[in-house]
Order: sequence, then C-alpha cells, then structure tokens
Amino acid sequence: MEWTIASVEKEQAWTIRHKVMWPNKSIEYIKLEDDSSGIHLGLFKSDKLISVVSLFVDGEQVQFRKFATTQEEQGKGYGSKLLRYALERAKEEGACKVWCNARTNKIHFYKKFGLCETGKEFIKGGQSYIIMEKYFA
Repeated sequence: MEWTIASVEKEQAWTIRHKVMWPNKSIEYIKLEDDSSGIHLGLFKSDKLISVVSLFVDGEQVQFRKFATTQEEQGKGYGSKLLRYALERAKEEGACKVWCNARTNKIHFYKKFGLCETGKEFIKGGQSYIIMEKYFA
C-alpha cells in the first residue's frame, strides 16, 4: 500500500485528533493554544490522512503532542513510520531532546523508539500519563 508523510494544516490534525483521542469531547478540547506555531505532520495512505503528530520546538527541546492514528489503521505500522519521521525531523530542527506526555498504556510503544520514562506522572481528563524523553547524541 502506498503511503507518504507530509506537513499538514492544524485543522487537518484537529480532525484526526478529535476522532481518535477524545471523540466524546468538543473539538475545542483537542485544540492546543500553541497549535499555530507547531509543525503538524501527517501520514497519508492512498491520499487519505490516517495519522498525525504535532511538533513544538522550544530551543533545543522538541515536544511531540497529539499523536494519533485512525482506529482502523492502528497496529499496521503507520504510526511507527510517522513517529520515526517526527523524531528525525526533531533532530533536523536542532533538538538535543525530544519528549512527550505518553498515555501510560502506550509506554511500551514509545520505548521501542528509545524514549525513557521520567517518573513524572499525571492524570488529565481521566487518562493517566507519564512524561517520556529521548536525548540525541
């Protein structure tokens, strides 16, 4: 199956975020205050957007947020392709460190990409998270 990764508009990212992450909340819930300054990336399968992630550059740190893949395409490796690309893009943006607020049930997934748990945990919207990070040499 043919797939590509490209920059997307924040509004395109919002559609996938809302559908996947918080479908029972209003669309306003998935919008971020700094979305206008983010780098929004999307993976397209046969020209259909199926996975998104947003990068936020802060000096030598890059946070990735709102990483989501449509339900029907999960478990097929598309999210992994997009995350690998996002990590490379973070390095290109000059990052020494990349980090995220990972849902605790996804820790094993992020560990495959070299991210480590920081021990900083919190709950938002009834969901448990842990901050995970990766340093680039």
